[in-house]
Amino acid sequence: MDIGTGKDLADYHIHGVDIPYHLIDIHDAGYEYNVYQFQNDFIRSFGDIVGRGKQPILCGGTGMYIEAIVKGYQLADAPIDMDFRKRMEAFSDEELTERLAGYIKLHNHTDTESRDRLLRALEIQEYHIQHPDEYPHMPEMDHVIVGVAFPREVVVERIGIRLRQRLEEGMIDEVKALLDAGVPEERLLRYGLEYRHVTTYLKGECSYEDMYRDLYTDIRRFSKRQMTWFRRMERQGIPIHWIDGTRSLDDKVSEVINLIK
Repeated sequence: MDIGTGKDLADYHIHGVDIPYHLIDIHDAGYEYNVYQFQNDFIRSFGDIVGRGKQPILCGGTGMYIEAIVKGYQLADAPIDMDFRKRMEAFSDEELTERLAGYIKLHNHTDTESRDRLLRALEIQEYHIQHPDEYPHMPEMDHVIVGVAFPREVVVERIGIRLRQRLEEGMIDEVKALLDAGVPEERLLRYGLEYRHVTTYLKGECSYEDMYRDLYTDIRRFSKRQMTWFRRMERQGIPIHWIDGTRSLDDKVSEVINLIK
């Protein structure tokens, strides 16, 4: 899962310098990764980098994963509990949502977008109550959060360019290869965005033109939700230093270095 996830490994080579990276290609395609596992993987990589006297940089577009580190989400690796799920069969989705809201603030709408996700979120919270000591222990760290901001019209233009590049680089062939390798189409559909829309196209359920149009629209919507998440982080007291994305690469790098010092 290279193109659709935006690994962009060529970008890790700047001015003749190879930038080392971590937590890429750590699981097989189709693996069900989660925030709890990310926290543990981050802790191990963070300790390794700091232990070598280097400066770690957590980079990503997923606001929840970044927030899980800087706010230290209290998560545990809860096993599937079929007895619990059977007991919950008598409750409606609305009742289950209300029950979940009694445990946590519903900061992540994906927890309630389907009954399966709702049950899993409740299952995790119930496990937390019974096993309070099974949490990742976040390391002490001082962090500076940097965001790169573009005018909205530039963001929209860049989304179109990036989407066309991904298709030209073989994104459709990548998804076909995943399906041929046995990754269930239901899982690819659940990943959303590129993987959902391209899978739908390969199943013959839409034309190439419809796939492109709907995917372009969904990526634009997703980028707005990303910014909404980051603005919410700021409202909750997590400062983000926004850098003008239209400036030169050298200027942006210098500004980041000055912030980190």
